[in-house]
Amino acid sequence: MLKKIIGLSAGIALSANIAAVELQVDEIATGLKNPWSIAFMSNGDALVTERAGGLRKLSANGELSEPILGLPEAAVFGQGGMLGVTLHPDYENNQYVYVCLSVADGKVRGSEVHRGKLVGNALTEVKEIFVALPKVDSAHHFGCRLAFDGNKHLYVSLGDRGSMKEEAQSTGNHIGAVVRLNDDGSVPDDNPFVAGPAPELFSYGHRNVQGMAVHHKTGKVWTHEHGPKGGDEINILGKGNNYGWPTITYGVNYNGSIITDKTEMPGMQQPLTYWDPSIAPSGMAFYDGDEFPEWKGNLLVGSLKFRYLNRIVLDGDKVVSQHEVIKDLNERIRDVKQAPDGSIYLLTDSTEGKVLRLTKKKS
Repeated sequence: MLKKIIGLSAGIALSANIAAVELQVDEIATGLKNPWSIAFMSNGDALVTERAGGLRKLSANGELSEPILGLPEAAVFGQGGMLGVTLHPDYENNQYVYVCLSVADGKVRGSEVHRGKLVGNALTEVKEIFVALPKVDSAHHFGCRLAFDGNKHLYVSLGDRGSMKEEAQSTGNHIGAVVRLNDDGSVPDDNPFVAGPAPELFSYGHRNVQGMAVHHKTGKVWTHEHGPKGGDEINILGKGNNYGWPTITYGVNYNGSIITDKTEMPGMQQPLTYWDPSIAPSGMAFYDGDEFPEWKGNLLVGSLKFRYLNRIVLDGDKVVSQHEVIKDLNERIRDVKQAPDGSIYLLTDSTEGKVLRLTKKKS
């Protein structure tokens, strides 16, 4: 059962010819330790990571399990911890779960991806399938969003670790990159840098990708990433593409000093759009459900800084307009996903984090 109806929030009209949507916001679960990522099973159950906790199962009726056993201990330090989670495209047959977490090796830390089979309340046959190198003495920018494409390739986002931004322009390591793996962690033969020292690389020049989603029609992988002060951006990934950080950016350092005077250069991709001021985006999903037919084809992005769900109207690969949803709740939105029934689930970033469910208000 839904735990609590906590309020109604009016959506904003897409345009003059599409009616506004009134939302019902249901509180499904509470008391999570900085919930970070949610992944759905076909029956409506889900897995939720807690950055400062672990991995838990959330039943379709709102019951939370005890922490799921089997994963290594996460290095809960700064922005690190238990982060991204996704399910294998054939999860109903193989029960494979993928988790990206920060793991310590002495004083250095880095992102790792582990795969296991969910049996009861434990992951079995747990295997480390990817380790981002080098590990760094830093508490920042671990990346760790996960997504499978239509060919069952797994994409993993990796940040510049805060202190190593210049390395994001290198194809010799995993700093500031998105990597592409086969479902067992091996390297696809057609990866763009397969002959180099970091064959897992798919794209580079990223600062810290915190949202990743596969378009339900085109199959393209879309990402958004935190800029510095200004310069959060949305991109479509392309094989071998360089997204420019820190050589080009639309942002500046947090103290206002200039990172670079360049916003474009040959051989570096321009974003589809960027935010200035930054909204601190986190989580991303394309909407294609029936609960909100007015929103089909929209891109949904959580905002940590301004505490709303950003609904982006698209025309192909072009951003047409953006609309703030549920801003009145005043919650930092860490992740957003469409549930199998077409409702929208949000995770709120707090030591008393919540799982919220959005549906259309019934007349």
